[in-house]
Amino acid sequence: MRILVTGGAGFIGSNFVEACLERGFVVDVVDNLSNGHLHFVPQALLQNDQVFLCDFSDPSILDKIRCKSYDVVVHLAAQPRVSYSVEYPIETHRNNVESTLRLIDACRGNIRRFVFASTSAVYGNVEKLPTTEDDEKNYQSPYAIQKLIIEDYLRLFGKLYDFDSVCLRFFNVFGPNQLGSSPYSTAVSAWLNAIMRGDSMRSDGDGTQSRDMCYVGNVVDACLKAATSKDSFKGAPFNVACGERTTNKEILSYLLSKFPAAKYHEAPWRVGDVMHTLADLSSIKASLGYEPITMFWKGLNLTIQWHQDNWDKIKEL
Repeated sequence: MRILVTGGAGFIGSNFVEACLERGFVVDVVDNLSNGHLHFVPQALLQNDQVFLCDFSDPSILDKIRCKSYDVVVHLAAQPRVSYSVEYPIETHRNNVESTLRLIDACRGNIRRFVFASTSAVYGNVEKLPTTEDDEKNYQSPYAIQKLIIEDYLRLFGKLYDFDSVCLRFFNVFGPNQLGSSPYSTAVSAWLNAIMRGDSMRSDGDGTQSRDMCYVGNVVDACLKAATSKDSFKGAPFNVACGERTTNKEILSYLLSKFPAAKYHEAPWRVGDVMHTLADLSSIKASLGYEPITMFWKGLNLTIQWHQDNWDKIKEL
């Protein structure tokens, strides 16, 4: 299988690329390094000129797609920071909608499957937990709207052009290769970064907000299943999570118990944030055979270990 991974030098992308190579797939990576790092890209890809350092909608990339160079495109690149989209809705719209639509249009008729990284942010502040893919949307940010627009385009392309795609709504993803210094990082990586540096951890609000935290290995597995399935989906959306939720206060308490010298400080609520997320996984289990492999607390300890083992390398990134 020939796969193009956009954002392949980023957090989720680099983990996915490694998994693809382990399965013997031929992988090209495109990343403008706005949030990715070549440190996380396998050296073999760099040596074989399979890494393209440009925007995913660059004409050279679109031309390769139109020449039928790939079977599957897995689109993980985005400007994913919710608060950034609130401050810069036009800039993030250009990247998350306009550039993505150019990518999709180039793929039309030239690939077998398009896998799109969507987000649980499309649900916003929901009254019903767990949340199914069909539940009412109450989004709180331009980022969420931008992801929904692309989902709608993919379903429309399925009807108009018989274009096959899968929309994976990632819940709060964390794990190795997520740098805590990044403005896009989750609380887990940001807090571990602060602990390793001897800084104070920032705790937004009162800590009662809860998240369906999803270890990156689960997300990689969902992407692989979406890319390789023989079924047709035509833009169908699927939740990708663990089906359990954990409060920020619980995570913070655990880290303070594990690292007694750690410090924290309280901060205001973040604009655009939601209070609770919890996924109903019935649909993805039935359609893709997905099951979360690594639940939160095991994933947290794996992530702590990764930070400790690799701190000398990652602290400068």
